[in-house]
Amino acid sequence: MNTAENSSQNTAENSAENAEAGAESTAPSAPRTLVGDIAPDAALLVIDVQKAWHDPSFPPRDNPAAEDNMAQLIDAWQETGRPVVFVRHDSPKADSPLRPGQEGNDFQPFVEQRRGKGTGPELLLTKTVNSAFIGTPDLRDWLDGAGIRQIVVVGVMTNWCVETTARMGGNLGYDVVVPIDATHTFDAVGPDGRSLTADELARATATNLHAGGFAKVVRTADLLG
Repeated sequence: MNTAENSSQNTAENSAENAEAGAESTAPSAPRTLVGDIAPDAALLVIDVQKAWHDPSFPPRDNPAAEDNMAQLIDAWQETGRPVVFVRHDSPKADSPLRPGQEGNDFQPFVEQRRGKGTGPELLLTKTVNSAFIGTPDLRDWLDGAGIRQIVVVGVMTNWCVETTARMGGNLGYDVVVPIDATHTFDAVGPDGRSLTADELARATATNLHAGGFAKVVRTADLLG
């Protein structure tokens, strides 16, 4: 996420808080079914759930339940044979914790341990920009080749890569669903020097996607039976 890499340095306390917030949800969840008008071939896009987000350069985050909700959705998708796309951000910036070759580029353990465990199609996609539709391999080609018209987008960060991917998916004509509580983000400073909290940014994303008609914004519980 290019913008995130310009964040100012914060204290190690922020890093500890972020690590603690994301430390839950490594255990497989109980078998779940999917409800809420989810298509039998809907693809789950798991965006940038990487170790770098525990780096001390990132400000405080929101939604400590995000990882648990992501894990439940991955498990439900894999148990029902639906396709899952694991997206990894490979930053080209030399000083980025998301740069390939750095530990921060790796998927977080609860994601890595689930890769390859499903009964349905799975794709590893890498990108260097915000949208998963601008990556390798080409996401649109993969989705269209499989006849997939619905995508469910989760991951990090809510207001950057998740929102950008959801907006672009909506513009391309996909039926986009965003379980907003299966995402998280960080505080950020605007051009006027004023900070917005991660909670405020997440609410703005939910409003943007809903009011703009880009996506249906739901909660994880709306999708799990």
